[in-house]
Amino acid sequence: MSDEKQKEVFARNLNKYLERSGKTQKEVAQAIGVIPTTFNTWCLAQALPRMGKVQLLADYFGINKSDLIEDNSDTEYYLDAETAKKAQEIFENKQLSLLFDAARDAKPEDLEIVQSMLLALKNKDNK
Repeated sequence: MSDEKQKEVFARNLNKYLERSGKTQKEVAQAIGVIPTTFNTWCLAQALPRMGKVQLLADYFGINKSDLIEDNSDTEYYLDAETAKKAQEIFENKQLSLLFDAARDAKPEDLEIVQSMLLALKNKDNK
């Protein structure tokens, strides 16, 4: 992976965990012992931190270093970690896996019911 691509991947991952944590760049920078302008260059894909700082960031967010440095954009479907966890539980439950295997086993009317339920839940959240 090129240096520029690695910066982009790291910045995307760092910004994702920054947003999830609800912390500011300044707060995290102070917590790991870097100046805010340096931290900002990481968020803007202008520079990469040394591995020691990557480890401090991983420890701060409670994640693995690989979560910051690897391109996992194609494997993350859910925006919320709790939603992803619940989706995995549903997927692993054979009785509920219809939600993930719908195209093969479900009748059209069954899918309409599931769709209506999901839309109702989504609308409830938007109110």
